[in-house]
Amino acid sequence: MTRYADPYLAGIGIGGVLLAAYALAGQGLGASGAFASVAAALTAAAVGTSKAAASPAVAPYLPEGLASPLRDWLVWELLGVAAGAFASAWSAGRLAWVFERGPRQTPGLRLTAALAGGIVMGIGAKFARGCTSGQALSGGALLSVGSWIFIVTAFAAAYACAPLARRLWL
Repeated sequence: MTRYADPYLAGIGIGGVLLAAYALAGQGLGASGAFASVAAALTAAAVGTSKAAASPAVAPYLPEGLASPLRDWLVWELLGVAAGAFASAWSAGRLAWVFERGPRQTPGLRLTAALAGGIVMGIGAKFARGCTSGQALSGGALLSVGSWIFIVTAFAAAYACAPLARRLWL
C-alpha cells in the first residue's frame, strides 16, 4: 500500500480544481445539488415534466424544463469524483471491500451510524442551502459571510461531538 497524499498538496490541488471550475464552468464545487438534480429528474419521469416543473421544490433543478440530470454540471462533477476516487484507491493498492470501524462496533452499527449521519448531513445541507463542500469550498472562497459562519459552526460542532464519536473507535 502506498501512503496517503500529502494534505498540503491535496489542499493546493483542491484550490486549483476550484479555480478551474470557476474559470471553465462558471460555477463552484458542491455535491448536494447533483442529488437534487437526479431527484428532480426522477420526479419528472414519475409525474411528468410539466407537473414537476410546476412544483417550486423541483423546478429549480429542472433547467429549461428538461428532465435530464446529465445537463447539470454538479452531476458530472460527482461522477468525476467517484471515478477519481476509484482510480486513486486502485493505484494506491487500497481498493477493497472493508468496514472501517472500531472494535466496539458491529458492521450493522457502523452502517446505521453512517446512514444516520448522511441523513442528518442531507437535512443540514437543505437548511444551509448547500452542502459542506459547496458552503466551505465555494462559499468560503467567495468570502461569503454565511459560508464562513457555517465553517466555524461546523468545526465547533465537530469538536464538540468528537468525544462521543471517539468512544466508538477505541
